[in-house]
Order: sequence, then structure tokens, then C-alpha cells
Amino acid sequence: MQPDEIAEVLNRPISQELLARDLTRLAYVAKDGTPRSIPIAFTWNGSEIVMCTSKNAPKLPALRHSPAVALTIDTEVHPPKILLIRGQAELEVVDGIPDEYLQINGTYEMTAEQRVEWEAEVRSLYDGMVRIIVIPTWAKLIDFDTTLPSAVEELVRQRGERQRS
Repeated sequence: MQPDEIAEVLNRPISQELLARDLTRLAYVAKDGTPRSIPIAFTWNGSEIVMCTSKNAPKLPALRHSPAVALTIDTEVHPPKILLIRGQAELEVVDGIPDEYLQINGTYEMTAEQRVEWEAEVRSLYDGMVRIIVIPTWAKLIDFDTTLPSAVEELVRQRGERQRS
């Protein structure tokens, strides 16, 4: 998929709404060769999806070994709105707490006092974190209005060809 095609998908209004959500599902291949899909908080900075995790997270050795990942960001209503993204995970170990981690968790309802306490707790727990950065190399939006899953799109195309015959 070409960068302009990816940008076109990601710049659609529904994609932008989904990219403003709190959670994605990160799919990757574990060190034992089995698939994993985990919920993880994220932020979109306009060109990268950034997730943060502890330096001892089990997913990190797997991502270092096999950095290919897939992300799913979706809604909980029917029909769902679904944004599918593929890319390579880049890992960056940082001292302290990444700004993105604080930003990611900034949408939870907390009073100002609770926020100060939470941030102090986070800073006391972690001496550093790992930023997981994904630059999309493929993207598809499924909104069940203008776009469908590829298998359904194929069935619709085949039905149209039969009707024209």
C-alpha cells in the first residue's frame, strides 16, 4: 500500500474518530510462535501510533524478534466501525515516564487531585518505560456504509457480475 493511500484511509473522519480513542488491540507473534492479541492504550500523533509499556513486559522480546504487528481500533456498537492497521513495531527505551503515557491516560475521569496522585504513583513505580512506535504500512477502514470487509466486498462484486450476465 502506498503512503498516499494509507494517508487517505487514516484521514477519513471516521478513522480520525477511531484514532482518538483510548485502546487498540495489538496483535503480534510471541517468542513461542503463537499469536497474541492484547488491549493496550495508545495515542496517534498524526504519523505514528505510540503505545507505552513497562521495560519488563513479555511482549518486548517477541517484538524485538518479530516486529510485524497488526492493530485493531473499533467501536462497541452494531454495526461497528473498525480501523485495521499493519506496520513494524519500533522500540525505544526511555528514562522516566514518556509524555505519551501521561497523554494516553489523560482521558480517564479523575479530579485534579486524583490526577496528581495518579501521576506521582506512576512516577514512583517506573524508572523508565518502552515506547512502542508503529508507523502504518497498511490501513483499512470498515464502516459497513462505504466500506465492507474484503470477503463481503468480493461477494458483492460477484453478485453484481452475475446480475449483469
